Amino acid sequence: MNRPVIVAARRSPIGRAFKGSLVTQRPDDLLAAVVTQVLASVPNLDPQLIEDFIVGCGSPAGESGFNLARVTALLAGLPHVPGVTVNRYCASSMQGLRMAAHAIMAGEGDVFLVGGVETISRYGAGMADAADNQNPRFAPSRARTTQRASGTEPSWTPQSLADVYIDMGQTAENVADLTGIARAAMDEFAQRSQELAVAHQHNGFFDREIVPITTADGTVVTRDDGPRASSTLDALAQLPAVFRPNGRVTAGNACPLNDGAVAVLVMSETRARDVGLTPLAAIVATSVSALDPEIMGLGPVEATRRVLRRAHLTVNDLDTVEINEAFAVQVLASAQQLELDLDRVNVRGGAIALGHPFGMTGARLVTTLCNSLTTSGGRYGLATLCVGGGQGMALVLENLQA
Repeated sequence: MNRPVIVAARRSPIGRAFKGSLVTQRPDDLLAAVVTQVLASVPNLDPQLIEDFIVGCGSPAGESGFNLARVTALLAGLPHVPGVTVNRYCASSMQGLRMAAHAIMAGEGDVFLVGGVETISRYGAGMADAADNQNPRFAPSRARTTQRASGTEPSWTPQSLADVYIDMGQTAENVADLTGIARAAMDEFAQRSQELAVAHQHNGFFDREIVPITTADGTVVTRDDGPRASSTLDALAQLPAVFRPNGRVTAGNACPLNDGAVAVLVMSETRARDVGLTPLAAIVATSVSALDPEIMGLGPVEATRRVLRRAHLTVNDLDTVEINEAFAVQVLASAQQLELDLDRVNVRGGAIALGHPFGMTGARLVTTLCNSLTTSGGRYGLATLCVGGGQGMALVLENLQA
């Protein structure tokens, strides 16, 4: 069986939606700029060998429509490369990596380009998923029963058909209610994310994965907008709850809305070495899982258990873990249930500071994980995230640079 390996992984800076550095960038142009620079980093590879271009996007409509993958391939100067756009919402580009890995393992190609993009700033009216479009069979009820017993994991008992369209912030409040994680712990984790992201932005860690983006006015963007050196725990504690009166989720302990793109070149290990490319990491295993949409933040728990079983590993084998920080509470709750040491989780900061462009995030986590494993010399890394609608996804990498 062919082993799928990552030979190049780069991303754009992440901009703040509506007011940040990438607000003028169309999603297809932004992704094309990243793809062009990723392929330029592997001059030994003939781009016409690319079997397929798989792009993840959380809202593939409007400017992100018309099969975004094929459109972007043409914009990037790849006229004979086919493309497909996939949607697993927050995990869309990780799903692209999974599809590429599966095709390589099945012997149905040796070279795949995977992308991910989301430009929230460019969402048109009525484009994003909205409650007005929901099937009326999904009850928007918050009436759920939590059960917590000593020595057991929290359980969640739906009283009606789950509200798949529930606001993501409400799911975070549900997880907080279910697990009893305090507001103070959430704010402390958010401050940790900011401090780590700022530190690694300053020491050049992210420079190794970011490609510069030139905007319409000629500005060259090279850094993420999000990390805040001015953030303090006292300031976070003063922020009001956003989603519920007397709630725990605030703008400070949740991710912002963002714009960004990522591209990852995945090949069979044999072909990579044949053309003189040194792989960064091998994709060892992937998994998906599902749970009640109203506690979607716990999605990484079962997804991680499944992927570790497939990889024949335990949490103790993991040197580095990237859990998407949609909300501080869901990272804390997932790490708690998985018995993960937080000293190995999001050690460069996470989405609370860096941002969460939905279709980009899955492959962005993997890109940062590759960078982190190469930097630290660790052997195994995990990338995992919760997914709107009640899902989880996970992927295990083995560092080939150690």
